[in-house]
Amino acid sequence: MATHKILLMCLGLPLFFPGALAQSHAPPGCSPDLDPLYYNLCDRSGAWGIVLEAVAGAGIITTFVLTIILVASLPFVQDTKKRSLLGTQVFFLLGTLGLFCLVFACVVKPDFSTCASRRFLFGVLFAICFSCLVAHVLSLNFLTRKNHGPRGWVIFTVALLLTLVEVIINTEWLIITLVRGGGQVSPLGNVSADGTMASPCAIANMDFVMALIYVMLLLLTAFLGAWPTLCGRFKRWQKHGVFVLLTTVISIAIWVVWIVMYTYGNEQHHSPTWDDPTLAIALAANAWTFVLFYVIPEVSQVTKPSPEQSYQGDMYPTRGVGYETILKEQTGQSMFVENKAFSMDEPASAKRPVSPYSGYNGQLLTSVYQPTEMALMHKGPAEGAYDVILPRATANSQVMGSANSTLRAEDMYMVQSHQVATPPKDGKISQVFRNPYVWD
Repeated sequence: MATHKILLMCLGLPLFFPGALAQSHAPPGCSPDLDPLYYNLCDRSGAWGIVLEAVAGAGIITTFVLTIILVASLPFVQDTKKRSLLGTQVFFLLGTLGLFCLVFACVVKPDFSTCASRRFLFGVLFAICFSCLVAHVLSLNFLTRKNHGPRGWVIFTVALLLTLVEVIINTEWLIITLVRGGGQVSPLGNVSADGTMASPCAIANMDFVMALIYVMLLLLTAFLGAWPTLCGRFKRWQKHGVFVLLTTVISIAIWVVWIVMYTYGNEQHHSPTWDDPTLAIALAANAWTFVLFYVIPEVSQVTKPSPEQSYQGDMYPTRGVGYETILKEQTGQSMFVENKAFSMDEPASAKRPVSPYSGYNGQLLTSVYQPTEMALMHKGPAEGAYDVILPRATANSQVMGSANSTLRAEDMYMVQSHQVATPPKDGKISQVFRNPYVWD
């Protein structure tokens, strides 16, 4: 009896401790002292792990750099509508960064921690990205029609609440399946000592996909919501809708392919070992889709001014608040004050030769009475013929400017006495219209 127990222990040793014999048969590229759990990261015979590791590493670096660029561009964003979306876009970048990191959990061989992280984080990280797309689409639908959308905190709250729904779903699903499967030993032997906790790896592929129904619903909502943004009145927001639409179309194609392979293709080809590569490839491909077709175009558009700001810049190209502009304005004002003061110091009338025609300055003379046609008609015909003699400019007339437009009484008296002393040559009676403002 003891011999049978020892034989079973010897036969079962490789199953419960696979690293004991694997260390002597390490794959090419891996150290013999390395834990067999990480052989896919360095196995050169199966290059899919190394390739996905490199792709995921490049994605982590790219996403990290884009996050820094997006945050650093916040002071340079001139359009307030684009600035309100920065919080949601940073949240989207964090979800994309998590997808690249989750690739390593799918490359590493199944374990209690790796399987638990896959089951929980796979749906949550995709829910973060698709929730941000849904929130962005919601804002774009307002912007394309009214040119103003919800506030930034409202958009971020919508994305956060949609993500929390998936967090609750995955948490409840993970707890229920682990507790309900208590006492069932998985093929990998990951079971607790008292047998009350099942392994998170002991789950069918179909169940894993069915747990992602809410994530698929978010993806479908973002895809359908992006179409109305192409028909809005404000055309400048349509390109953002194109970015979301292109991202969701490629994501749908990726999800259809990996679900078919994960639930049907691998079983038909009797290769269930490709379940982990299928998940890893789906994560890396979808994460790079987010980066190339959504994040990079949005980052390139975030600092561009709105058409209204560009129009104002064209109207006032030399408008500024620099020191030179202020100095020019002060110089112009000081010159104006100095010139005005200089003109006020000049005397009202200077003693200099006056031209007989210098009194004409283009303005009507208000000091000379000139009857209108209507006044003559009301007055009626005179007894005799008469000539209307208008005063002509003489050398003794005062210069009539804007500041001295009335005639003096002495000057008018001299003009009248000169006209009385000189009789008319034709013997007709001439009538002189006298200034009504001068007393006889």
